[in-house]
Amino acid sequence: MKKMLAAAVSRVLSRVAQKPASRVLVASCNYSNDAMFEIKKCDLYRLEEGPPVTTVLTREDGLKYYRMMQTIRRMELKADQLYKQKFIRGFCHLCDGQEACCVGLEAGINPTDHVITSYRAHGLCYTRGLSVRSILAELTGRRGGCAKGKGGSMHMYVKNFYGGNGIVGAQAPLGAGIALACKYKGNNEVCLTLYGDGAANQGQIAEAFNMAALWKLPCVFICENNLYGMGTAAERAAASTDYYKRGHFIPGLRVDGMDVLCVREATKFAADYCRSEKGPIVMELQTYRYHGHSMSDPGISYRTRQEIQNVRSKSDPIMLLKDRMVNSKLATIEEFKEIDVEVRKEIEDAAHFAITDPEPPLEELGHHIYCDNEPFEVRGSSQWIKFKSLS
Repeated sequence: MKKMLAAAVSRVLSRVAQKPASRVLVASCNYSNDAMFEIKKCDLYRLEEGPPVTTVLTREDGLKYYRMMQTIRRMELKADQLYKQKFIRGFCHLCDGQEACCVGLEAGINPTDHVITSYRAHGLCYTRGLSVRSILAELTGRRGGCAKGKGGSMHMYVKNFYGGNGIVGAQAPLGAGIALACKYKGNNEVCLTLYGDGAANQGQIAEAFNMAALWKLPCVFICENNLYGMGTAAERAAASTDYYKRGHFIPGLRVDGMDVLCVREATKFAADYCRSEKGPIVMELQTYRYHGHSMSDPGISYRTRQEIQNVRSKSDPIMLLKDRMVNSKLATIEEFKEIDVEVRKEIEDAAHFAITDPEPPLEELGHHIYCDNEPFEVRGSSQWIKFKSLS
């Protein structure tokens, strides 16, 4: 009898042990629905008031922001791997480390608002609505990519997102033009126009500032200051590194770009400013990229490994959000581990699709060059091979 009882107890214990510990802990945890957090005060220019210094984060939003940032981080690391395996060729600029910027910006605007940025665009592509699968497939030049494999890293688009733009600073006048369209239509929409600290020294940025101020366009000019323009430190390239003051006659604010809540609240403030018909505003996001400028840049010839590690250990945006949520009982460590597992699987599935999906056929390479013309022939690299442009 004792042996039978012992066997029964052993079977029960084995079944309990097989149940994932994280599920047990998550199920038994008493969560808070929301929590109040203090955030860093923004530096202001020509503004009497700025964004709030406290904000409320709900459990639902916190988990959403964490999943989005973790997805972008893992997607960029996978892009790095695919590039080194030569599945991705050409230009490729990664944004890992800057996840709080793209996620916070999207959290502060409406889906109907507009975004245009530079070539470091993968994170914004995702937050604007593109799937990881369509992004990675575009990077590998496959038919299932968001631009059917013909755009690559710098030319990805989705509704109300006008791409990555390869020419440094060229997106700023385009962003002003999008904001002009918003004002002309009277739809109360705004355009976020992003550029880097290196592009901030371009003359066309100043020209866009001037036009936007003259016409009071609803444009938020956003300088993503990751401290290095290619391999040159900002202090060596700019006589003034106060990029939020570069608008001169345009108000500005400087934001902690490593804190998703700071970015969210600053973006809401800036968008509301533009919607109130006061004209443009300049926002500087102080952030950091972990990778080099592009895949040809190891990223450690002009900065030390120790510098990168210090940022990772003290200011990592994903770590900061996770610590806040755990300490405020908005979530548990085990729950974040579950999200990490799910994200890794999503990335792996997307990467498999990106290397197995067919490339676009040769006859499609000339499609949609012009939209209103009759089909015409385009000579390729070989004079005996011709393509037709089809509308």
